[in-house]
Amino acid sequence: MKNFYFVTAAFVIVFFSSCSDCNKKVDMAKETIAIEHLLENYIIANETQDFDLIEAIWSPQSDIILYGTDSHERLMGWTNIRKAVKSQFSQIEDTYIAASDQFIKVNDDGTTAWFAENLNYNFMYKGVAQKYEGLRFTGVLSKGDDGWKIVQAHLSVPASVGVGK
Repeated sequence: MKNFYFVTAAFVIVFFSSCSDCNKKVDMAKETIAIEHLLENYIIANETQDFDLIEAIWSPQSDIILYGTDSHERLMGWTNIRKAVKSQFSQIEDTYIAASDQFIKVNDDGTTAWFAENLNYNFMYKGVAQKYEGLRFTGVLSKGDDGWKIVQAHLSVPASVGVGK
């Protein structure tokens, strides 16, 4: 009988101690600000062509995905996204990006979030000023030990928007 009580007590202790974070309240405002900061850094990284900052923002996993504005741009995994970013940086310069209408939602346990925002994207391509206005940038983020990382993103151009000069 003593063993029964000991095993029961051990089970109860292990069960309740394994759930030390179960009642932890997520500070949604703090998480939202952290994501706003990450998205601002993403803009800054693209404007300054700071590849190290881009790399710090994306999850390094092979199962992340980016859909770009071209119909063939379905980039699966960090390796493919890295190649596309480096290629873009080698082709454009003097980038200026303005974000608006930002929406961020964090799930209840503070480990997953999704976002949407509009971007006005201005840059020089082969010496000619180009712009995309009203780009839609949406995505999913995951929070791990190293903070928030983008795991899925999609850029799209509304049908009424074209590249202008």
